[in-house]
Amino acid sequence: MKLCISAQGKSLDATVDPRFGRCAYFVFVETEGMTTESIENPFASAPGAAGTRSAQLLADRNVRCLLTGRCGPNAQQALAAAGIEVVTECQGTVAQAIAAFQSGH
Repeated sequence: MKLCISAQGKSLDATVDPRFGRCAYFVFVETEGMTTESIENPFASAPGAAGTRSAQLLADRNVRCLLTGRCGPNAQQALAAAGIEVVTECQGTVAQAIAAFQSGH
């Protein structure tokens, strides 16, 4: 399963960013094999629609689940329309958020 975690940095040791649409980075993780890729969020400084544009980016990358702190209603709607599960209130590092997700928390 492909996950995306909103993060304040590029690595698994980075802190989960509490924002989705304006997070600093997206960390993509393929749970089979635990391969990772990180990109700077191109919409972090967008004047508007950062959440919906970020949702489209995740859909284009075939993400199945987003782990984040919070997600605005427009982004939530766009993610739901793309079939992307959203897990909010994630905290700690990216690695800790992934571990919590995989253990069902």
